[in-house]
Amino acid sequence: MVDNFRPQFTAFIGPLRLASGPLAEVAIAVMNASHRPAAPPITIFADATGQPIDLDLRGTERDVIARLPQPAPDPETAPTEPRGRGRPKLGVVAREVTLLPRHWDWLGSQPGGASVALRKLVDEARRANGDADRIRAARDAAYRFMSVMAGNLAGFEEASRALFADDRRKFAGLVAGWPDDIRDHVVKLAFSDGAEP
Repeated sequence: MVDNFRPQFTAFIGPLRLASGPLAEVAIAVMNASHRPAAPPITIFADATGQPIDLDLRGTERDVIARLPQPAPDPETAPTEPRGRGRPKLGVVAREVTLLPRHWDWLGSQPGGASVALRKLVDEARRANGDADRIRAARDAAYRFMSVMAGNLAGFEEASRALFADDRRKFAGLVAGWPDDIRDHVVKLAFSDGAEP
């Protein structure tokens, strides 16, 4: 079962999937595989983005794990610490926003002021666009992955067009001849909503 709250990673050794799971598990599998003589190139991908990542795999397993990037803490489960002004329980972070004067005027006239109005607008947009944002992120992750792993494979350009047109049947047909692990992974990334391609 996939842990939806922990980032997942997948490593490929040539066209074959080597390991999938939390970064520490994948890093150790890659470290062990890289010691094999004449090992094919190994690439690690962040499943959420489809981006390849680089890791420092020198030393012992403990050394490798100690150097792994740490995920950002979840603001809802992180221990509370003094944060200064604002709303520390909400995890409010101050950043600069540039708007036109008419936008500032409208925000300033809203109940609770500009900050409250902006938070409400962002939350509303996230609710309204959540599905579209997830679909776009999945499509973009699949494209990044397939650009690295399948850019030279037959049908790549046509499959890319089908992916961005959300033509699942055509996409599945075009990638059917690709190496099994690459095909299965790109389909998983592209259509992680569970609908059949």
